[in-house]
Amino acid sequence: MVMNRENIAFRPLLPFGREAYGISITDVNDKDINSLKNALANHGFVVFRRQLVSDADFVTFLDRLGQLTFTVGETPVLHQPSLNVVSNIGRVHPPRSVFHTDTSYVSQPPAFTALRALTVPSAGGETLFSDQYRAYDTLPRSLKERFADAKVLHVVSGLTLGEDQEKQSWHSLFRRHPISGRLALFLSTPERCQAISGVMPEAAHRIIRLLYKHSIRHYRLYRHQWQQDDIVIWDNRCTMHRADHAKVVGDRLLHRGLVLGEAL
Repeated sequence: MVMNRENIAFRPLLPFGREAYGISITDVNDKDINSLKNALANHGFVVFRRQLVSDADFVTFLDRLGQLTFTVGETPVLHQPSLNVVSNIGRVHPPRSVFHTDTSYVSQPPAFTALRALTVPSAGGETLFSDQYRAYDTLPRSLKERFADAKVLHVVSGLTLGEDQEKQSWHSLFRRHPISGRLALFLSTPERCQAISGVMPEAAHRIIRLLYKHSIRHYRLYRHQWQQDDIVIWDNRCTMHRADHAKVVGDRLLHRGLVLGEAL
């Protein structure tokens, strides 16, 4: 156990994000949780290295951040059904991944997503993150004014859902984070962003594609090189992310947990 510390410690990553150090997720206290939530709200994601913990420990940690949720249609972890499997094992073709925000098509999307690395490939398989605060901050003032109150229709894609499951929801294009108070450009892949309130469909699709491209310029991205026993947690309200499956060598197995966000 980490003793005689006043708070969880972080070091900056470039071009954004934070790495926690000197602590196991099994040792976090209430003050640490508040500090972590603030780090996520202000810096987008936090990396924990060398976390020799179980899935049960992982779930306990996430439960301290808020109510766990699950994306219907994903494959649950057998012994921890609140988690789901993220893997390339046994696949003929690599998984498809584009920049997105997790489960944004529901009325109450997850605030946080966390991945725990169980098996790391010998090459490739990185996860990339975009800074959606910076994406908003660097927009032209005229565009910020024009779409200040706009909403985007997020719809499900790539999953098979039942008739009683949520499949779409409207969310603010410019979303104010409840902790940091900053505005972020709240998007997902254009496949899931199907309309903008008050804008004709053809124009809306063009605007969404342009905003999406603006968000993921390569020099603004953080590329996480996975190590065994890493845990990475990110704030879906101010980031997008994608896995890079282009040059993966070997098996890649992670377990994912989601923490419910506020109703929008």
